[in-house]
Amino acid sequence: MEETLKMMRRRLAPLYGQAESRAIIEIIFKYLMGWNRVDLLMRDDKELSPTIRTRIGEILGRLERHEPIQYITGIAPFYGMDLHVDRNVLIPRHETEGLVDMIADHYRDRRDLRVLDIATGSGCIAIALARNLPFADVTGLDISEGALAVARRNGKELKTAVRWEHADIFTYNPEPESLDIVVSNPPYVRESERAGMEANVLDYEPQGAIFVPDSDPLIFYSRIAEVAMEGLVPGGGLFLEINPLEADNLRKLLVQHGFVRVEIVDYMDAKSRLAAAYKPGKDGE
Repeated sequence: MEETLKMMRRRLAPLYGQAESRAIIEIIFKYLMGWNRVDLLMRDDKELSPTIRTRIGEILGRLERHEPIQYITGIAPFYGMDLHVDRNVLIPRHETEGLVDMIADHYRDRRDLRVLDIATGSGCIAIALARNLPFADVTGLDISEGALAVARRNGKELKTAVRWEHADIFTYNPEPESLDIVVSNPPYVRESERAGMEANVLDYEPQGAIFVPDSDPLIFYSRIAEVAMEGLVPGGGLFLEINPLEADNLRKLLVQHGFVRVEIVDYMDAKSRLAAAYKPGKDGE
């Protein structure tokens, strides 16, 4: 196996660097053999079967074509869970865990909250909130039937009750004052940013879940703000993952839509990645 490991590092390092290559190799052996990092270190003298060597070669070929390892294995970690992913959904990112953290920290002691996750994708946010907010009633909404199939599978495999709804946010109308929380990680990358993005994103992830026109980069946020203002109870919260380049414009947009206590939030080393805002309460605050 030692020679196989050397070959894997030799092929992956030029594309992914040393540290990421090591992480990818660990993922491959967990996927194929069920091994963890300790197993990999302790069994470096084990002879691999021809079938496993063939499968490793196939995976390396896909990685060399920039296919994300998460799509190859069908698994993406998020908030302590292993989620199923395929090319119908974006791969959950670390920044999105910050969105769940922000909501969970704010509402951890509240029970029976009614939550709407707009553009739910893999269901990562909706499922994480359903598992971390006491007795929350969570709905995940998406326009993509393919994405909802992934979300339903994740909810079922993780034994988490979420209501999944197929709808277009631009025609969707919530029941007035029926929600305590609206959350979304909508498309927000401007088309002009496409040139600076990696091939693994451009060639494999669903483009409709990523890009917005430069002429109207806040198109989804504007509609989400309308839905939230209609659907939230007084004092209810709107929580968003955002494009840092549009942070100031988003703040202004939310204020224009009537939200108060608008806050742009850093997450770890990521600047201006999240936003929180609230529908005015009965006292106007």
